[in-house]
Amino acid sequence: MQKHSIKEDWIAILTGTFLTAQGIFFLQSANLITGGTAGLSLLLSQLIPFSFGTFYFFTNIPFFILGWRRFGFQFAVNSIVSCGLVSVFVDHLDMVISIESVNAIYCAIAGGLLMGLGMLILFRHRSSLGGFNIFCLLVQDKTGISVGKTQLGIDSTILVASFFFITPTILAISVLGAIVLNIVLGMNHKPARYTVTYS
Repeated sequence: MQKHSIKEDWIAILTGTFLTAQGIFFLQSANLITGGTAGLSLLLSQLIPFSFGTFYFFTNIPFFILGWRRFGFQFAVNSIVSCGLVSVFVDHLDMVISIESVNAIYCAIAGGLLMGLGMLILFRHRSSLGGFNIFCLLVQDKTGISVGKTQLGIDSTILVASFFFITPTILAISVLGAIVLNIVLGMNHKPARYTVTYS
C-alpha cells in the first residue's frame, strides 16, 4: 500500500485532532467521561482544579516513550504533536463555542463518534493520541487483535473504576459514548484491511 505523503500526514493530524477535541468537548459539556487517558483526564479535571489539557498531556508522556521505542521516532513525534493539539483545542474551545442546553445522551453519542473518527484518522497517518492508543496499536501489531477490542477492554475497566466518583446515570451514559467510540474503531481499523507502516 502506498504511503501517505508528509503533507497528507500533517493535514490528517490537524483534522483528526480537531474532530477528537470536538468529541471531548461534547463529553465535557455533559460531565461525561470516557476510557483511556482522556477519560482519566476528564475525571481528574472534575475533581482537581487543573484543565483537561494539562492532565491529558502529562499523563501521556510515558506512552510517547513507548511509542518511540516500538514504532519509531516519526510516530512518537506525530503522537506528541497530536496530543498537544488536542490539549490546546479542548482547553480553548469554550472561546468559540458554548452549549446552553445539554442532552447527555446526545453528547455521549456525538462525542463517541467524533472521537472515534478523529482517532481513526490519526491511526492511519502514523500517529495516535498517546496513552492506551499506543498500547492498543502495539497489541494489534503483535497479536492481530484489533485496536477497538483492546481499547474496549481498557475503557470498560476505567469506567467501572469511575463508579466511585460519578453518579450511576452519568456512568451509564458515559458507557454508551465509549461503546460508540469503540464500534467506530472496531469496524474501521482492522489489521487485514489497512496496514500502516511505521518507520
